[in-house]
Amino acid sequence: MERTEHAQTPAGRDAVRLYARLLNGPGRPPGAPDPGWDGPRLAAATAELRALGLLQPTAADTGGHATVSVDTAVRQLLLDADQQIGALFDAVRRTRDTVERLHDGYLPVQERHRAEHPLELVRGADRIAALLEDAARGARTEALSLRPGQDASGPALAGKLARERLALAHGVAMRTVYPAAALRRPTVLAHLRELTAAGAQIRVAHTLPLWLIGIDARVAILPAPGSVHAPGSVHAPGWAPAAGADQAEAPGPQAAAAVVVREPALVAMIRELFEYFWAGAWTPPELLTGSRAPAAPEDRHHEVLRLLAAGLTDAAISRKLEVSERTVRRLVAELIADLGAESRFQAGVHAARLGRL
Repeated sequence: MERTEHAQTPAGRDAVRLYARLLNGPGRPPGAPDPGWDGPRLAAATAELRALGLLQPTAADTGGHATVSVDTAVRQLLLDADQQIGALFDAVRRTRDTVERLHDGYLPVQERHRAEHPLELVRGADRIAALLEDAARGARTEALSLRPGQDASGPALAGKLARERLALAHGVAMRTVYPAAALRRPTVLAHLRELTAAGAQIRVAHTLPLWLIGIDARVAILPAPGSVHAPGSVHAPGWAPAAGADQAEAPGPQAAAAVVVREPALVAMIRELFEYFWAGAWTPPELLTGSRAPAAPEDRHHEVLRLLAAGLTDAAISRKLEVSERTVRRLVAELIADLGAESRFQAGVHAARLGRL
Protein backbone atom coordinates (compact mmCIF):
# COMPACT_ATOMS: atom_id res chain seq x y z
CA MET A 1 0.00 0.00 0.00
CA GLU A 2 1.34 3.41 -0.93
CA ARG A 3 1.87 5.67 2.03
CA THR A 4 0.16 9.05 2.00
CA GLU A 5 2.38 12.03 2.74
CA HIS A 6 0.88 14.60 5.08
CA ALA A 7 1.64 18.28 4.56
CA GLN A 8 3.24 19.77 7.64
CA THR A 9 2.52 23.13 9.15
CA PRO A 10 5.41 25.39 10.19
CA ALA A 11 4.77 24.36 13.81
CA GLY A 12 4.87 20.73 12.73
CA ARG A 13 8.21 21.16 10.94
CA ASP A 14 9.60 22.92 14.00
CA ALA A 15 8.38 20.06 16.20
CA VAL A 16 10.19 17.52 14.00
CA ARG A 17 13.45 19.50 14.30
CA LEU A 18 13.00 19.84 18.05
CA TYR A 19 12.32 16.10 18.38
CA ALA A 20 15.50 15.33 16.43
CA ARG A 21 17.53 17.61 18.72
CA LEU A 22 16.12 15.96 21.84
CA LEU A 23 16.89 12.49 20.47
CA ASN A 24 20.49 13.54 19.86
CA GLY A 25 20.86 14.98 23.33
CA PRO A 26 18.85 12.86 25.78
CA GLY A 27 18.34 14.43 29.15
CA ARG A 28 18.98 17.94 27.86
CA PRO A 29 16.34 20.65 28.31
CA PRO A 30 14.16 21.21 25.22
CA GLY A 31 15.99 24.30 24.09
CA ALA A 32 15.74 25.87 20.64
CA PRO A 33 17.54 23.97 17.84
CA ASP A 34 18.65 27.30 16.30
CA PRO A 35 19.49 30.66 17.86
CA GLY A 36 16.84 32.31 15.70
CA TRP A 37 13.96 30.65 17.52
CA ASP A 38 11.97 32.88 19.87
CA GLY A 39 9.97 31.81 22.91
CA PRO A 40 6.56 31.44 21.21
CA ARG A 41 8.06 29.35 18.41
CA LEU A 42 9.73 26.98 20.88
CA ALA A 43 6.51 26.79 22.95
CA ALA A 44 4.45 25.88 19.87
CA ALA A 45 6.86 23.10 18.85
CA THR A 46 6.95 21.74 22.43
CA ALA A 47 3.14 21.77 22.60
CA GLU A 48 3.00 19.84 19.32
CA LEU A 49 5.28 17.12 20.71
CA ARG A 50 3.22 16.87 23.90
CA ALA A 51 0.01 16.54 21.88
CA LEU A 52 1.54 13.69 19.89
CA GLY A 53 2.72 11.96 23.05
CA LEU A 54 6.40 12.32 22.11
CA LEU A 55 7.30 14.25 25.26
CA GLN A 56 6.52 13.23 28.83
CA PRO A 57 7.14 15.19 32.02
CA THR A 58 10.08 14.21 34.21
CA ALA A 59 11.83 15.50 37.31
CA ALA A 60 12.88 19.13 37.15
CA ASP A 61 16.62 18.34 37.30
CA THR A 62 16.43 16.64 33.87
CA GLY A 63 14.82 19.60 32.20
CA GLY A 64 11.19 18.76 32.87
CA HIS A 65 10.71 16.59 29.74
CA ALA A 66 11.95 13.37 28.19
CA THR A 67 11.47 12.04 24.68
CA VAL A 68 9.20 9.08 23.99
CA SER A 69 9.70 6.71 21.07
CA VAL A 70 7.20 6.81 18.24
CA ASP A 71 6.24 3.17 18.89
CA THR A 72 5.45 3.92 22.52
CA ALA A 73 3.45 7.02 21.57
CA VAL A 74 1.42 5.01 19.04
CA ARG A 75 0.71 2.22 21.54
CA GLN A 76 -0.41 4.77 24.13
CA LEU A 77 -2.72 6.47 21.62
CA LEU A 78 -4.29 3.13 20.68
CA LEU A 79 -4.66 2.20 24.35
CA ASP A 80 -6.39 5.51 25.07
CA ALA A 81 -8.70 4.96 22.09
CA ASP A 82 -9.54 1.44 23.31
CA GLN A 83 -10.42 2.81 26.74
CA GLN A 84 -12.62 5.52 25.22
CA ILE A 85 -14.40 2.98 23.00
CA GLY A 86 -14.93 0.71 25.99
CA ALA A 87 -16.38 3.57 28.00
CA LEU A 88 -18.65 4.44 25.07
CA PHE A 89 -19.92 0.87 24.84
CA ASP A 90 -20.59 0.90 28.58
CA ALA A 91 -22.55 4.14 28.21
CA VAL A 92 -24.57 2.69 25.32
CA ARG A 93 -25.37 -0.42 27.36
CA ARG A 94 -26.47 1.66 30.33
CA THR A 95 -28.62 3.84 28.07
CA ARG A 96 -30.26 0.79 26.50
CA ASP A 97 -31.01 -0.65 29.95
CA THR A 98 -32.54 2.65 31.04
CA VAL A 99 -34.69 2.88 27.89
CA GLU A 100 -35.98 -0.66 28.52
CA ARG A 101 -36.86 0.26 32.11
CA LEU A 102 -38.69 3.37 30.93
CA HIS A 103 -40.65 1.46 28.29
CA ASP A 104 -41.47 -1.54 30.48
CA GLY A 105 -42.21 0.19 33.78
CA TYR A 106 -43.21 3.78 33.09
CA LEU A 107 -44.60 4.05 29.56
CA PRO A 108 -47.72 1.98 30.37
CA VAL A 109 -48.43 4.27 33.34
CA GLN A 110 -48.09 7.36 31.14
CA GLU A 111 -50.30 5.96 28.38
CA ARG A 112 -52.94 4.91 30.90
CA HIS A 113 -52.91 8.40 32.43
CA ARG A 114 -53.27 10.06 29.03
CA ALA A 115 -56.12 7.74 28.04
CA GLU A 116 -57.95 8.54 31.28
CA HIS A 117 -57.28 12.31 31.05
CA PRO A 118 -57.83 13.57 27.48
CA LEU A 119 -58.07 17.04 29.04
CA GLU A 120 -55.65 18.06 31.76
CA LEU A 121 -55.34 21.32 33.67
CA VAL A 122 -51.80 22.39 34.60
CA ARG A 123 -51.32 25.25 37.06
CA GLY A 124 -48.29 27.41 37.78
CA ALA A 125 -45.90 29.22 35.49
CA ASP A 126 -43.01 26.84 36.23
CA ARG A 127 -45.07 23.72 35.54
CA ILE A 128 -46.46 25.24 32.34
CA ALA A 129 -42.96 26.16 31.17
CA ALA A 130 -41.82 22.58 31.82
CA LEU A 131 -44.88 21.28 29.98
CA LEU A 132 -44.14 23.43 26.92
CA GLU A 133 -40.49 22.36 26.99
CA ASP A 134 -41.47 18.69 27.16
CA ALA A 135 -43.96 19.06 24.32
CA ALA A 136 -41.42 20.82 22.09
CA ARG A 137 -38.77 18.18 22.74
CA GLY A 138 -41.27 15.43 21.94
CA ALA A 139 -42.12 16.76 18.46
CA ARG A 140 -41.47 14.29 15.67
CA THR A 141 -43.29 15.62 12.60
CA GLU A 142 -44.58 19.14 13.22
CA ALA A 143 -44.78 21.92 15.79
CA LEU A 144 -47.39 24.65 15.34
CA SER A 145 -47.68 27.68 17.59
CA LEU A 146 -49.23 31.08 18.04
CA ARG A 147 -47.00 33.30 20.17
CA PRO A 148 -48.54 36.60 21.27
CA GLY A 149 -45.36 37.12 23.30
CA GLN A 150 -41.71 36.13 23.26
CA ASP A 151 -39.08 36.29 25.99
CA ALA A 152 -36.59 38.73 24.46
CA SER A 153 -33.77 38.08 26.93
CA GLY A 154 -30.52 36.78 25.45
CA PRO A 155 -30.36 33.48 27.39
CA ALA A 156 -34.00 32.65 26.72
CA LEU A 157 -33.70 33.31 22.98
CA ALA A 158 -30.44 31.36 22.75
CA GLY A 159 -31.94 28.36 24.54
CA LYS A 160 -35.08 28.43 22.41
CA LEU A 161 -33.02 28.71 19.22
CA ALA A 162 -30.87 25.71 20.19
CA ARG A 163 -33.94 23.57 20.93
CA GLU A 164 -35.77 24.52 17.77
CA ARG A 165 -32.69 24.07 15.60
CA LEU A 166 -32.37 20.55 16.98
CA ALA A 167 -36.02 19.82 16.16
CA LEU A 168 -35.61 21.22 12.64
CA ALA A 169 -32.48 19.15 12.12
CA HIS A 170 -34.55 16.04 12.94
CA GLY A 171 -37.10 16.89 10.25
CA VAL A 172 -39.78 18.59 12.35
CA ALA A 173 -41.84 21.05 10.28
CA MET A 174 -42.11 24.19 12.39
CA ARG A 175 -44.67 26.95 11.76
CA THR A 176 -45.13 29.89 14.11
CA VAL A 177 -47.19 33.09 14.02
CA TYR A 178 -45.93 36.12 15.95
CA PRO A 179 -47.50 39.57 16.43
CA ALA A 180 -46.09 42.01 13.89
CA ALA A 181 -45.16 44.43 16.68
CA ALA A 182 -42.68 41.88 18.09
CA LEU A 183 -40.39 42.42 15.09
CA ARG A 184 -39.74 45.96 16.27
CA ARG A 185 -37.48 44.49 18.95
CA PRO A 186 -34.02 43.92 17.38
CA THR A 187 -33.32 40.85 19.53
CA VAL A 188 -36.57 39.15 18.52
CA LEU A 189 -36.08 40.06 14.85
CA ALA A 190 -32.55 38.63 14.87
CA HIS A 191 -33.85 35.49 16.56
CA LEU A 192 -36.58 35.01 13.95
CA ARG A 193 -34.09 35.52 11.14
CA GLU A 194 -31.93 32.74 12.56
CA LEU A 195 -34.95 30.48 12.92
CA THR A 196 -35.97 31.18 9.33
CA ALA A 197 -32.45 30.42 8.12
CA ALA A 198 -32.62 27.10 10.02
CA GLY A 199 -35.79 26.11 8.16
CA ALA A 200 -38.66 27.33 10.33
CA GLN A 201 -41.64 29.03 8.71
CA ILE A 202 -42.45 32.31 10.43
CA ARG A 203 -45.41 34.58 9.78
CA VAL A 204 -46.81 37.60 11.58
CA ALA A 205 -50.31 38.90 12.24
CA HIS A 206 -51.68 42.20 13.45
CA THR A 207 -53.18 40.56 16.51
CA LEU A 208 -53.23 37.16 18.19
CA PRO A 209 -55.94 36.63 20.82
CA LEU A 210 -54.27 33.67 22.54
CA TRP A 211 -51.21 31.48 22.55
CA LEU A 212 -51.34 27.84 21.58
CA ILE A 213 -49.02 25.00 20.67
CA GLY A 214 -49.81 21.90 18.62
CA ILE A 215 -47.46 18.93 18.40
CA ASP A 216 -47.68 16.15 15.79
CA ALA A 217 -51.50 16.39 15.58
CA ARG A 218 -51.61 14.43 18.86
CA VAL A 219 -51.48 17.06 21.59
CA ALA A 220 -52.36 20.73 21.91
CA ILE A 221 -51.74 23.18 24.74
CA LEU A 222 -53.93 26.23 25.32
CA PRO A 223 -54.25 28.83 28.07
CA ALA A 224 -56.96 28.09 30.57
CA PRO A 225 -59.80 30.65 30.81
CA GLY A 226 -58.44 33.85 32.31
CA SER A 227 -54.85 33.12 31.20
CA VAL A 228 -53.84 34.98 28.06
CA HIS A 229 -50.09 34.88 27.68
CA ALA A 230 -47.61 32.04 27.94
CA PRO A 231 -44.91 32.07 30.62
CA GLY A 232 -41.75 33.88 29.60
CA SER A 233 -43.47 36.06 27.02
CA VAL A 234 -42.39 39.51 25.92
CA HIS A 235 -44.52 40.79 28.77
CA ALA A 236 -41.65 40.12 31.13
CA PRO A 237 -40.00 43.13 32.81
CA GLY A 238 -38.43 45.46 30.30
CA TRP A 239 -41.00 44.87 27.53
CA ALA A 240 -42.58 48.04 26.28
CA PRO A 241 -45.11 47.82 23.46
CA ALA A 242 -44.30 49.88 20.41
CA ALA A 243 -46.52 52.78 19.50
CA GLY A 244 -49.67 51.53 17.83
CA ALA A 245 -49.27 47.98 19.13
CA ASP A 246 -52.46 46.00 19.52
CA GLN A 247 -53.92 45.34 22.94
CA ALA A 248 -52.87 41.70 22.52
CA GLU A 249 -49.27 42.86 22.67
CA ALA A 250 -49.76 45.10 25.71
CA PRO A 251 -48.33 43.99 29.04
CA GLY A 252 -50.55 41.49 30.80
CA PRO A 253 -50.46 38.71 33.37
CA GLN A 254 -48.52 35.56 32.68
CA ALA A 255 -50.46 32.35 32.25
CA ALA A 256 -51.59 30.90 35.56
CA ALA A 257 -52.99 27.70 34.05
CA ALA A 258 -52.92 25.79 30.79
CA VAL A 259 -55.08 23.06 29.30
CA VAL A 260 -53.44 20.02 27.73
CA VAL A 261 -55.66 18.48 25.06
CA ARG A 262 -55.12 14.92 23.81
CA GLU A 263 -58.60 14.07 22.54
CA PRO A 264 -58.04 13.60 18.77
CA ALA A 265 -61.20 15.44 17.68
CA LEU A 266 -60.39 18.46 19.86
CA VAL A 267 -56.75 18.46 18.76
CA ALA A 268 -57.95 18.50 15.15
CA MET A 269 -60.22 21.48 15.88
CA ILE A 270 -57.37 23.37 17.52
CA ARG A 271 -55.18 22.62 14.53
CA GLU A 272 -57.86 24.13 12.28
CA LEU A 273 -57.84 27.21 14.53
CA PHE A 274 -54.09 27.52 13.97
CA GLU A 275 -54.58 27.12 10.20
CA TYR A 276 -57.14 29.96 10.29
CA PHE A 277 -54.61 32.33 11.82
CA TRP A 278 -51.81 31.00 9.59
CA ALA A 279 -53.86 31.74 6.45
CA GLY A 280 -54.50 35.30 7.60
CA ALA A 281 -50.86 35.95 8.52
CA TRP A 282 -48.03 36.91 6.20
CA THR A 283 -44.28 36.51 5.91
CA PRO A 284 -42.71 39.85 6.83
CA PRO A 285 -40.20 41.34 4.34
CA GLU A 286 -37.62 41.49 7.14
CA LEU A 287 -37.40 37.69 7.10
CA LEU A 288 -37.05 37.33 3.33
CA THR A 289 -33.43 36.95 2.22
CA GLY A 290 -31.44 36.28 -0.90
CA SER A 291 -33.36 36.11 -4.15
CA ARG A 292 -36.66 35.69 -2.39
CA ALA A 293 -38.45 39.02 -2.31
CA PRO A 294 -41.81 39.95 -0.85
CA ALA A 295 -44.57 39.32 -3.37
CA ALA A 296 -46.56 42.42 -4.20
CA PRO A 297 -50.34 42.05 -4.21
CA GLU A 298 -50.33 42.60 -7.97
CA ASP A 299 -47.88 39.70 -8.42
CA ARG A 300 -50.06 37.38 -6.30
CA HIS A 301 -53.18 38.33 -8.29
CA HIS A 302 -51.36 37.76 -11.58
CA GLU A 303 -50.18 34.35 -10.40
CA VAL A 304 -53.73 33.34 -9.43
CA LEU A 305 -55.01 34.60 -12.78
CA ARG A 306 -52.39 32.60 -14.67
CA LEU A 307 -53.21 29.42 -12.75
CA LEU A 308 -56.94 29.89 -13.26
CA ALA A 309 -56.35 30.27 -16.98
CA ALA A 310 -54.39 27.01 -16.89
CA GLY A 311 -57.48 25.26 -15.54
CA LEU A 312 -56.36 24.67 -11.94
CA THR A 313 -58.97 24.35 -9.21
CA ASP A 314 -58.95 26.44 -6.04
CA ALA A 315 -57.50 23.48 -4.13
CA ALA A 316 -54.70 23.04 -6.67
CA ILE A 317 -53.93 26.77 -6.61
CA SER A 318 -53.82 26.80 -2.82
CA ARG A 319 -51.27 23.99 -2.86
CA LYS A 320 -49.23 25.69 -5.58
CA LEU A 321 -49.10 29.04 -3.76
CA GLU A 322 -48.96 27.49 -0.27
CA VAL A 323 -52.00 29.41 0.95
CA SER A 324 -55.44 28.30 2.10
CA GLU A 325 -58.37 27.79 -0.26
CA ARG A 326 -60.08 30.63 1.60
CA THR A 327 -57.26 32.96 0.55
CA VAL A 328 -57.51 31.74 -3.06
CA ARG A 329 -61.24 32.45 -3.12
CA ARG A 330 -60.61 35.93 -1.74
CA LEU A 331 -57.97 36.64 -4.39
CA VAL A 332 -60.28 35.38 -7.15
CA ALA A 333 -63.11 37.60 -5.88
CA GLU A 334 -60.75 40.59 -5.86
CA LEU A 335 -59.68 39.77 -9.43
CA ILE A 336 -63.29 39.53 -10.63
CA ALA A 337 -64.11 42.89 -9.05
CA ASP A 338 -60.92 44.51 -10.37
CA LEU A 339 -61.66 43.35 -13.93
CA GLY A 340 -65.30 44.42 -13.78
CA ALA A 341 -66.43 40.89 -14.47
CA GLU A 342 -69.36 38.88 -13.17
CA SER A 343 -67.79 35.41 -13.27
CA ARG A 344 -64.45 33.66 -13.41
CA PHE A 345 -64.86 32.95 -17.11
CA GLN A 346 -65.68 36.58 -17.85
CA ALA A 347 -62.68 37.66 -15.75
CA GLY A 348 -60.46 35.49 -17.95
CA VAL A 349 -61.90 37.04 -21.11
CA HIS A 350 -61.38 40.58 -19.79
CA ALA A 351 -57.83 39.77 -18.64
CA ALA A 352 -56.94 38.39 -22.07
CA ARG A 353 -58.40 41.45 -23.77
CA LEU A 354 -56.36 43.72 -21.49
CA GLY A 355 -53.14 41.75 -22.11
CA ARG A 356 -52.85 40.55 -18.51
CA LEU A 357 -52.46 36.90 -19.51
